[in-house]
Amino acid sequence: MNNTRLFAALCAAALISTQAIGNVILPAIFSDHMVLQRNAEVTIWGHALPYETVTLEPGWSDARPSQLVGRDGKFAIKIKTPDNKGPYSLTVKGWNSITISDILIGEVWLCSGQSNMAFSAQWVYNFANDVKEGRSKATFDVDKELAFIERELAAADHPELRFFTVGSVTADTPQQALYGEWVVCTPETMKQFSLVGYFFGRRLQEEMDVPVGLINSSWGGTPADVWTPAPLMQGDRVLGEFLKIRDKETWGPNAPGVLYNAMIHPLIPFRIAGVIWNQGEENVGANRGDELYARMLATMVRGWRSAWGYDFPFLYVQIPPYRYDAGNLAAFRAAQLRDQQRRALDLIPDSEMIVTSDVGNIEDIHPMDKLSVGERLATWALNRVYNVSDEIPCGPLYEGMSVEGGAIRVSFIYADGLQALDGKPLTDFQIAGEDRVFHPATAIIDGETVLVSSPEVKQPLAVRFAWTDIATPNLCGGSGLPASSFRSDDWPLQ
Repeated sequence: MNNTRLFAALCAAALISTQAIGNVILPAIFSDHMVLQRNAEVTIWGHALPYETVTLEPGWSDARPSQLVGRDGKFAIKIKTPDNKGPYSLTVKGWNSITISDILIGEVWLCSGQSNMAFSAQWVYNFANDVKEGRSKATFDVDKELAFIERELAAADHPELRFFTVGSVTADTPQQALYGEWVVCTPETMKQFSLVGYFFGRRLQEEMDVPVGLINSSWGGTPADVWTPAPLMQGDRVLGEFLKIRDKETWGPNAPGVLYNAMIHPLIPFRIAGVIWNQGEENVGANRGDELYARMLATMVRGWRSAWGYDFPFLYVQIPPYRYDAGNLAAFRAAQLRDQQRRALDLIPDSEMIVTSDVGNIEDIHPMDKLSVGERLATWALNRVYNVSDEIPCGPLYEGMSVEGGAIRVSFIYADGLQALDGKPLTDFQIAGEDRVFHPATAIIDGETVLVSSPEVKQPLAVRFAWTDIATPNLCGGSGLPASSFRSDDWPLQ
């Protein structure tokens, strides 16, 4: 029996056994220690016997909303949450009563993606052991990383930071049940939780002094299409054609929508403040959709927002440089995907992206620096979502270009203080003319623009930047954060 069928059988058995005695049944997302979104109308849902009346008794309010359960055995009751953090209890009454204790009211974020989101402190120990015992050739300073993670674990005592990790399950159709439970952040629980999520949530909790609940729903080696509702992809002419030809040799599940069905859909409509997303490596490669990634990511976000019923903020990570093809230093499929991630900003309203070319490891697809990633994401949230910070956690992003004689002038957003991080000449610019052959170019900062030229290209038409898988360019903004990969052309990639 596969995972999906086993999961469905267990859920059905639990449902039948409890309904036989008239129990109200709540999804696992409602448990002791949970965090509910503050100052919001949240939904409490579950199952009960048909025509049973279910009533909510929240500890933060005198309201007692109720609902007569329909013949389908489902209920969904809305109730408003306060600004005060609690802790509170919530009793759900039908023929029986369920009381949920130690509930905090704060900010709830969903953390999703593939392995660089799933990456935990425990992973650091596992990778370190693999290196020490010769099972891995990953290049990182083992002693330094172990010392860092041990310091972080020792300090990971945050009673107002809570975690929920969704169990890894696939399903061919949208599900209602899921595995997991809320836990309080301690050194023991933090060790198993997403490090990007932890550093993100810790920063929010410390900066705003509010409880933070983090829901981690991620799975290593998974392409974006498994997280996207399958009907949306199949109904899109371009994405539908892509699904027919895509390379199926992924590390993890690869059928369209199977993780959306089992690991995202069961969370809906649990109220969230927004999503942080760290994924993309598994879409690198022509038949895994690197040229369609912006369209696919926008489709995924549109599907999630539609299912939740509101447009929550979506903050995401551009993939770092990595040597995907060891035999070809000019390989550019990861650069193409990074550019697609940049372009997705124009397709996804209320979205922001961080660039990570300065904190990657070209020899390791799992770079160790999750602190910078989590804190940059948190800075976007503090800036754009909560309006409590003026800091921009992103380097220059390509805005446009113009031809000036034998050169191209490139303009950027977030261009204040353009500089070369190492004080050396700018690297990783290329230009091409009518023949579409790109040549390395000289790039000079001119105010908030960059002037690019090459003696090999007398009449330039297009410019590319950081256009290899392993590019670690030195162009950055005044904050020292790196510029994103880009290309100005839409010529077919060879």
